[in-house]
Amino acid sequence: MIDIEIQNETLQTNERVKFAVVPRIGEGVRLQEPNGFWASYDILDLWYQKAEYGDVWVPYLHVRKTAAEGDAVPLKTHPHGANDTMGGEAGFDDKGEVVPFTI
Repeated sequence: MIDIEIQNETLQTNERVKFAVVPRIGEGVRLQEPNGFWASYDILDLWYQKAEYGDVWVPYLHVRKTAAEGDAVPLKTHPHGANDTMGGEAGFDDKGEVVPFTI
């Protein structure tokens, strides 16, 4: 088993967890939160630091809670049914037709 130091961006905590393998950046891990429930976390960064004892390198993970469907910010919907990713009415003319982007 490999001891991995986890720096949790969501809860602002550090903890040591044992893993069979070192997960890669972009993978997800399930961690138990202080309230006892399990949650999914995305691995943002992975690095190794030399330990204070011997010639050993300790892996560190930087994680953030995976956005759940309920946490996602919905896109505003145009009155005519088209999604507006700009957050307002920009990109549509007064008839609800998409207007090409110009610089």
